[in-house]
Amino acid sequence: MFYAEFKSIGGEDTYPLSQIVYKGNDGSLLEVNHNRSAWKTRSPNEWKSLFGNRRAGFAPADLSGVWSKRELVLPELPVEDIVTLQEGWTPLFNAQKLAKEIDIKSLHVKLCGNSHTGSFKDLGMTVLVSQVNHLIKNKVNIKAVACASTGDTSAALSAYCAKAGIPSIVFLPSGKISVAQLVQPISNGSIVLALDTDFDGCMKIVQEVTADKSIYLANSMNSLRIEGQKTISYELCQELGWSLPDVLVIPGGNLGNVSALAKGIDDLLSLGLIDKKPRIVVAQAENANPFYCAYKRNFDKLEPVQAQKTLASAIQIGNPVSYPKAEQAIKNYNGIVEQVSEQELSDAAHRADKIGLYCCPHTGVALGALFKLREKCCISSDESVIVISTAHGLKFSEFKADYHEQKLNGISSKYANAIHNIPAKAEAVMDVLKGVI
Repeated sequence: MFYAEFKSIGGEDTYPLSQIVYKGNDGSLLEVNHNRSAWKTRSPNEWKSLFGNRRAGFAPADLSGVWSKRELVLPELPVEDIVTLQEGWTPLFNAQKLAKEIDIKSLHVKLCGNSHTGSFKDLGMTVLVSQVNHLIKNKVNIKAVACASTGDTSAALSAYCAKAGIPSIVFLPSGKISVAQLVQPISNGSIVLALDTDFDGCMKIVQEVTADKSIYLANSMNSLRIEGQKTISYELCQELGWSLPDVLVIPGGNLGNVSALAKGIDDLLSLGLIDKKPRIVVAQAENANPFYCAYKRNFDKLEPVQAQKTLASAIQIGNPVSYPKAEQAIKNYNGIVEQVSEQELSDAAHRADKIGLYCCPHTGVALGALFKLREKCCISSDESVIVISTAHGLKFSEFKADYHEQKLNGISSKYANAIHNIPAKAEAVMDVLKGVI
């Protein structure tokens, strides 16, 4: 009853999920196309009941926010072939204190970095590696899985492949990712190749290498990744009592994340679980902003840029692979694209930390865009907003420490919290406390 296949977004070409293919015959990206008419055999209330029961259960697949929605992800994948690290079901942080500061109805932050490898990339990688695991079990000749990465994708790939016992290869831009991001794939046993280029250069090479189909491509141009990442929309809807906010804000680099967010909302509309479209905002760092520039030109075309160094290293991408899908997402969801400077993203991240968050720089990009759009009245005071936090701040502790120690080059640390170095005497302690409490 439920089935899915690859379909070209630019035409009608279709391919079975068992085929190793990343683009259509016309060169278009693919998407996983579901038999949505079969979804209608269950009523919205039946879907809600099914998902609610799984949320309360302890079956291994149901403990995953992705696989608890498996009929909508890879419906024909045997449960025994699933490779899961209990991804998803991440917290929805109530940021109402910050909402009051900027005068909006409500603000939540979806903490997608509270995951096994510390980023939302786990959501997509569980799907891709599970499908590869299934193919290998069915005697398909796949020797390894490879990706180009600015850090988070490589961490997710290495962990899931290690769990499945599948070799992994990661291509990283040398000297351009945090120590925590570099150590993760090393620790999980990946073949780590640090190339003297940027992410776009790594992406070009990994596509050449995976032309040999015995090495499987794991970047977001592989639409299996999108199927896992789209479940962010499902989770948000379920967490909010089967509704979505007025506005969703997400940082964008290679643009697979916004494509996935929109696809998840498409599914919710098709299932009858929601009847109102939210607006989608994509936030980019000013130093790596090809999508913002295209948006300002009414999406005439993508003009790749040479991405400059940004603290938001995971989105330091000048030629985003998922541009066509992201353009459609913005058009379908009355979207906005905004950019933020290094100063703005740094201050936004640490301003939010003051209410109990611990924001990575990419979440700072999303929050900075929200603050700018609110100041411009592009987001009104009566709107509810959710910001998608894509990674855990602990993966970027150098960024956090340098901000508070005022060591970030060219950044004035407005929200810095200095350490008080004082003698080990109660009198000295009390002198400090008198000035701060």
